[in-house]
Amino acid sequence: MIARALFLIFLLPVHAAAQGFAGLGTDADGFAVPAPNPVFNFPQDHSAHPDYRIEWWYLTANLRGPDGTPYGVQWTLFRSALAPETRVGWSDPQVWFAHAAVTTPDTHLVAERIARGGIGQAGVTTQPFEAWIDDWRMAGPSFDTVTLTARGSDFAYDLALNATGPLVFHGQDGFSVKSAQGQASYYYSQPYYAVTGTLTLPTGDVPVTGAAWLDREWSSQPLADTQTGWDWFSLSFDTGDKLMGFLLREDDGTAFTSATWIAPDGTTTAYPDGAFTAQPLVMHSVAGRDVPTQWAVQLPERGIDVTVRAMNPDAWMAVSIPYWEGPVIVDGSHTGLGYLEMTGYE
Repeated sequence: MIARALFLIFLLPVHAAAQGFAGLGTDADGFAVPAPNPVFNFPQDHSAHPDYRIEWWYLTANLRGPDGTPYGVQWTLFRSALAPETRVGWSDPQVWFAHAAVTTPDTHLVAERIARGGIGQAGVTTQPFEAWIDDWRMAGPSFDTVTLTARGSDFAYDLALNATGPLVFHGQDGFSVKSAQGQASYYYSQPYYAVTGTLTLPTGDVPVTGAAWLDREWSSQPLADTQTGWDWFSLSFDTGDKLMGFLLREDDGTAFTSATWIAPDGTTTAYPDGAFTAQPLVMHSVAGRDVPTQWAVQLPERGIDVTVRAMNPDAWMAVSIPYWEGPVIVDGSHTGLGYLEMTGYE
């Protein structure tokens, strides 16, 4: 989703960490900057954009086992650039990171990979599509039909994904504004993957089915220097409608918000700052932080007045730059499932 490059603090001077979450509000000198009225070029735009500083391929899935047990899966590949260019070999300024996780009602299993560009250890190609880091892969004949694999010390998964609907574009035709000052990214999603496959857990293999949502985003300065973190929701309702909404928290206690309503046929309606609201209801202590794991979410224009609660409140991503990410359950005016990501909680 928005500004997913939690790893970026590794690549910036120490003083930059105060300028927006993990330095994402620092100046983008030398890098390309998103502009309104984008023209996307597919399949090429499914690949990397090395002239932009930050980019990700971010997939989350809500799955069920044969006995009805719910599971969540995350697979994320990040790219961050020290300079807006590529080279062959270890001098390449492109750095890659990846996170994988499986969430059950009782456990949250996490793994992380880090790679350097230019040596074949990580990258993205489009024909056929393949995004990889080491032996973790999202690959197939096209972006619409892929297999997804990853493994950690205590879990693995092997999933087949098939898109059943179109790409959707957030903000102004894919130009997603992130602050009142105008910081922005290019942002589109494939929220219609049908999923089948197998989770390998400490208790054994579990066949699963369900649905996945992939976010694609790139930018060079996605946050303002006053923004301290974000809360991002991807919600799939039983009606077939979907909602992406986020709030970017300001250091004065206010927030900048944005949302996209996605109809069952894939048509979208973008909502500006203030139309979408999310208020914490329940705080939960995890990894020494107090994190809101139950929310009141509203989009009045669509009649949305729901409670969003974590399936597993302990879904803490204990990676190099930690954050909370996990599946959620939706009740209220609408029912459904989704995913929640929360960053910047100290």
